[in-house]
Amino acid sequence: MTDATQNNNSVPSLDGFDLLGLFRRPEVGAFAGLLIIFLFFSYFGWDRNFLSPLGAASWLNFASTVGIIAIPIGFLMIAGELDISVGAMVPAAKISLAIAVGFYGLNIWVGILVTLFIAGGIGWINGMLVTRTKVPSLIVTLATLFAVGGLTLFLSILLTDTTQLGLPDSNTDGLSEFVFGTYHTFRIGGADNAITLWQGVQSSVFIWLLMIVACYYFLHVSPWGNWVFALGGDQDSARNAGIPIDKLKIGLFMLTAMAASLVGISETILSNSASTTTQFTMIFNTIIAVVVGGVLLTGGFGNVLGIAFGTATLAIVQQGINFTTFDRNLSNLIIGVMLLIAVLMNDTFRNMATSASTTKKK
Repeated sequence: MTDATQNNNSVPSLDGFDLLGLFRRPEVGAFAGLLIIFLFFSYFGWDRNFLSPLGAASWLNFASTVGIIAIPIGFLMIAGELDISVGAMVPAAKISLAIAVGFYGLNIWVGILVTLFIAGGIGWINGMLVTRTKVPSLIVTLATLFAVGGLTLFLSILLTDTTQLGLPDSNTDGLSEFVFGTYHTFRIGGADNAITLWQGVQSSVFIWLLMIVACYYFLHVSPWGNWVFALGGDQDSARNAGIPIDKLKIGLFMLTAMAASLVGISETILSNSASTTTQFTMIFNTIIAVVVGGVLLTGGFGNVLGIAFGTATLAIVQQGINFTTFDRNLSNLIIGVMLLIAVLMNDTFRNMATSASTTKKK
C-alpha cells in the first residue's frame, strides 16, 4: 500500500528523468488517448471548423459540466467507493435554486448557498449510510439516486405545481451570471485585426479549470492526498495508521454532491430554467471520463490530470463528431471502443513499465 501511495501521490522529480516511472503514471495513457482523438477529429473536422474558437468551445463546454463532477467521482473511486446519485443531484440543485430564487424571491447568492447546503446534506447522508451500514456505496447511491429524483419531482409539484421552472435574469445579478452562467469571449488586437482566443466559452469551463488546480494540489501535493490513496489501497491499514476513514469518506461524498449541485447551479443560471428530469447520462459520462483518465475501478490508483484528460477525450468524441461527415449515430460506438482501448492502453503502459523495472533490477 505504501509504495502505491507514494507512486501515485508524488510530483515528478526534476532531478532526473525516469521513463519507466513516467509510463507507470495514470495520466500518461490518458494523455496519449486524448492526443490521438484530438488529431483524429482535427483532421476529419478541419474544414468544418473543429479547431475554430466556437468549435473548441463546443467540447470545452461539454467537458466542463462533466469534469466538475468527474474529479470528485475520481476521488471516490481512488478511495474504493462510487457515487451514482449525481444524476439526481444535478436536477435537484436546479430545482432548489429555481424555487428559492425564482419562486420565493430569495437573493441569488442566498439561493446558491441554500442549494449547496442541501447538496452537502445529501452527500453527508450518503457518506453516513456507507460508513455506518457497510452496504456497498453503489447500492447506497443507487437508492439515493431514485430517492432524490422522486423527492425532487414531488416537492416541485407540491410547492410550484409544475416540473419546469424559470429563473429570469431579473432574479440574478451581473456577478452571479459572470461567475456561473454566461458565455465568455476574449479577443486581442484592434477591431479590424482582432484575434479571437476563445468564443462562446461557458463560465463552467473556468470553474472546471479552478477545480483541476485545487484538486491537484489536494491529491498530489498536500498530505491529505495520501489518505485518499491509502483508503483505496487497504482500509484496515489506513485505520491502523490513524487515518479517519469514516470522516474522509463522508467528506468525499459531500464534495461529490456539492460538485454536482455546482453544475446544476451553472446550468440553471445559464439557461434561465430548471427541470426535474434525472440526468442518467451524466452518471455514465462521469464514470467513463474517470476510467479513461486512468483511475482503477479497484481503487488506490489515479491522477487528477488523467481525469481531466479523460474528460476532454470524452467531450471531443461527443462533440467532435458533429464537425465531421461521420454518422452521428456512431458516437456511442466510438465512445465504447474508446473506453475499452483506453483501459487496455493504461494497463499496457503500466504493465510494460513494471515488467521493465523488475527486469532492470534483476
